[in-house]
Amino acid sequence: MFSYRHAFHAGNHADVLKHTVLIATLDHLLEKEAALTVVDTHAGAGLYRLDGDYAGTSGEAAEGVLRLLSDGKAPASPAGPAKPAIKKAAPEAEAPLADAIARYLSVIGDFNPKGGTRVYPGSPFIVQHLLRDHDKLKLFELHPTDARTLDANIAQLEAGRQIAVLREDGFGSATKFLPPPSRRALVLMDPSYEMKTDYGRVLDFMAEALKRFATGTYAVWYPIIPRPEAHDLPRRLKTMATKAGKSWLHATLTVKSSKITKDAASGATHRPGLPASGMFLINPPYTLKPLLAAALPQLVQRLGQDRNAAFSLDSDG
Repeated sequence: MFSYRHAFHAGNHADVLKHTVLIATLDHLLEKEAALTVVDTHAGAGLYRLDGDYAGTSGEAAEGVLRLLSDGKAPASPAGPAKPAIKKAAPEAEAPLADAIARYLSVIGDFNPKGGTRVYPGSPFIVQHLLRDHDKLKLFELHPTDARTLDANIAQLEAGRQIAVLREDGFGSATKFLPPPSRRALVLMDPSYEMKTDYGRVLDFMAEALKRFATGTYAVWYPIIPRPEAHDLPRRLKTMATKAGKSWLHATLTVKSSKITKDAASGATHRPGLPASGMFLINPPYTLKPLLAAALPQLVQRLGQDRNAAFSLDSDG
């Protein structure tokens, strides 16, 4: 149950999509003066070192945030700025970055003031970085090691009562904060989906959350993998939102083929890893769709690994 560690995947293409959407959503919600409560049901460790053992083992950040930063340059090093490449970048890569991508990279840069990308902030630290003093952040994490690390990382912020770290099951406990006193909230759900029962638990949580607080903004990240539950989840969330009379938005990013291949010479089986992921939002900001319409094609250009790279963007209006 506790084998998944996000440290191995920090800064990958799925994080790029998730955090680009998260930042764009928060920017809009924070335009209003009234306090905002953010609930992260699966917070992880909060901060990750891209030059550490975990991220270095998987190397996934090299095909995510580091590739995005080094487009048209030599591969980025977590230890320092990318060096100019001899080969000229493609014309598409030279186009100005879409606003949502530029904003995402700016936030990542805030955690690396000396340059490079040694540190990658998880959702808890991205959210806290953007929140105002009168906003609240509720973090749930059950993994024993990640929960201890999250506690230690959050303690360094000296944020006092603004942040609550709870070693509880976010699926079962997070709805107790809904609705918040200000009646303004963003709930982020990004479980590992290591267990296929997570898909059903997301749906159960959303059904209960909408009963308690129908006007909250809900953001669900999910992996797009060859599993029926993964393909059913956005369809069922769409049905749930529609029945509740709520607006919705669904964005996906595919970077490579999901096919399992065999090496002709050795007979070895090659599994592609995570090929794609999606974000489904209920009650999304009206500003989000145009921002993603500009950003997603650029993410495909910059992060795509083969001809199967693609995006989709759909909403109720």
